[in-house]
Amino acid sequence: MRTVVLSLCLLFWGLTTAVAQQAQSYPSDMAERVQACTPCHGLQGRGTNDPYFPRLGGKPAGYLYNQLEAFKNGRRKYPPMNYLLAYLTDDYLRQFAEYFSDQRPELPKQNPPEVSKEVLDHGHALVTQGDLDRSIPACVGCHGGSLTGQAPGIPGLLGLRSSYISAQLGGWRYGTRTAKAPDCMQIVAGHLTENDVRAVAAYLATLSQPPGSAPSPAGSFALPFACGSQPDGGKQQ
Repeated sequence: MRTVVLSLCLLFWGLTTAVAQQAQSYPSDMAERVQACTPCHGLQGRGTNDPYFPRLGGKPAGYLYNQLEAFKNGRRKYPPMNYLLAYLTDDYLRQFAEYFSDQRPELPKQNPPEVSKEVLDHGHALVTQGDLDRSIPACVGCHGGSLTGQAPGIPGLLGLRSSYISAQLGGWRYGTRTAKAPDCMQIVAGHLTENDVRAVAAYLATLSQPPGSAPSPAGSFALPFACGSQPDGGKQQ
């Protein structure tokens, strides 16, 4: 993996140098431009067998752009990505986001998580109902009934491995991943226990792709509380 990351660093170093020196020389074919992303994120952003790198294809463009901007500005911390994006322009990052958002690859096949039925039942309850006594909203309240997200800034939660979901929830809990204020996921993750995280991650990893899977249109449902990732905090217009 270190070899792959080093190769990508060298490739992006050449890319960023070219961008700085000759801003009008971008390849016209977006599939060619994003080749440096495919070793970690797969063709069309469909994901790979490596659980650490997420699927990108089909997620809302606003969400993908927010993450690229977060890596570039250091709000989301992962040194290889922080370095790779440091010198790319916002317009270039937006084009990356729109390209992967337009892809619709099938979700990767996953092995069932090795957890008990009780753990899965607990995850199902938190995902679909939340726990209002502990100020935990249901995942479906923000990510949609089909968990495919909502444009422009709320991602789908399908096709991600449990270890990746668990790591991201941990990132919010411990501040290594942040979003624009109000950072709703940091608030939610702060109410989760380790057992909650394990259960939610395991349950989400068992779900299959619904027919016609795509993010819901912007404004199609209101969020349970303000979230900086969505325009006007996700309030219904």
